Amino acid sequence: MRNFLTMTVFAALLAGAALFFPTSSLAASCCGGGSATGLVVPKFAKAVLDISTDLEIYDGYWNQKQEYTSDPPGSDLRQYRLNLGYGRRFGQRWQAGATLPYVWNENKYSGLETSSQGLGDASLFLWYDLLEERPLWLAKGAEVLIPTITIGTSLLLPTGISPYDSEESSFDVTGRGFYRLDGNLLIDKTMKAWNTSLVLGYGTYFERPINQEYGKAVAPYDKKPGNRLSASAALGYRYFVGTGGDTVTGTVGYAYLTEAEAEIDGASDRNSAFSKQSLSGTVTYSSTDSDWSIRGAWSHALKKDGWGENFPVTDIYTLGVRYVFR
Repeated sequence: MRNFLTMTVFAALLAGAALFFPTSSLAASCCGGGSATGLVVPKFAKAVLDISTDLEIYDGYWNQKQEYTSDPPGSDLRQYRLNLGYGRRFGQRWQAGATLPYVWNENKYSGLETSSQGLGDASLFLWYDLLEERPLWLAKGAEVLIPTITIGTSLLLPTGISPYDSEESSFDVTGRGFYRLDGNLLIDKTMKAWNTSLVLGYGTYFERPINQEYGKAVAPYDKKPGNRLSASAALGYRYFVGTGGDTVTGTVGYAYLTEAEAEIDGASDRNSAFSKQSLSGTVTYSSTDSDWSIRGAWSHALKKDGWGENFPVTDIYTLGVRYVFR
């Protein structure tokens, strides 16, 4: 029983890495199931409001042998997203919030042109400040190495258009169609102008009954996507602009995402597992008091064998604005 409880707690802590990363590392259409981007309210702030737009461009895919495969000539697959997020603190250590994307799909593939729009999958989240790093001028000895640690949980809501609704094209879905419960762990450390973070994630979906696919009736069955594991690491440097205290921060990052085989009526679906690796760069401009900030980001998946499996290759461009309420 003790080992079971230990593993349960560990799994709960290891989920939702994309909730902290500057850009979503997965698509709201196809396999992603909506933006998973969440918010962390800064210490001593009351709330944070974030508005961002994404442009995701698809350019080929990795097959099940991890080989990169180009799309047919003339293909143009794009998704646009408007993401709204709000987080609020209650008490000294607790915070909660939600994110909601609105999605537009514009696709050309093998002579077929489709377009759609609608809500993506929303997320609700709850965080707890487990440990806070001490300022350098107050730290003594080994205390200088103590990072900030935030843990929590989140729930992905199937508010988007999924393959199990009336949408007929696989290119035009905006959500995954399943609830998913994640646990979350963020480790963050600042040393003067440098900042580094490590995020680990693990999530599990809830099984649901299905009786249609892409608008067509099918024999009823129960489906549960495989558990999702994600990890990301980032390194940033802050530069002060002029004498007013405004800052520009540059960040580079790496993200890894994988999902195990789904289960259909309790049996494994061998064609459903996938994985993806991506690199990212972010530039953020912040006001003197850091209440206002604007950021631009680029998440890039390399079009090379071995960088993914059974998953589309995409570039994601993000522009976002954030305001912190004191």
